[in-house]
Amino acid sequence: MSIHMGGLREGHSVDNVAYICQMLGELRQVAFSEGADMLCYLIEMAYVEAGDIKSGRRPRSAGKRDGNGSSGMAV
Repeated sequence: MSIHMGGLREGHSVDNVAYICQMLGELRQVAFSEGADMLCYLIEMAYVEAGDIKSGRRPRSAGKRDGNGSSGMAV
């Protein structure tokens, strides 16, 4: 499943964001079971952000700004 948002139809984007939400929820449970409080917090913030995007309360991107690009980190 591709999670790249650019160039995909809206339906695919919604499906991808829903998938991200699901995975973040599962990752949070793993982090919680390991007692990784800061990691739980960061994952929870990403989960909330993804939920806001999925529901339309927040745009997918704040815009193309210098220095706001991908870190190039493989996921």
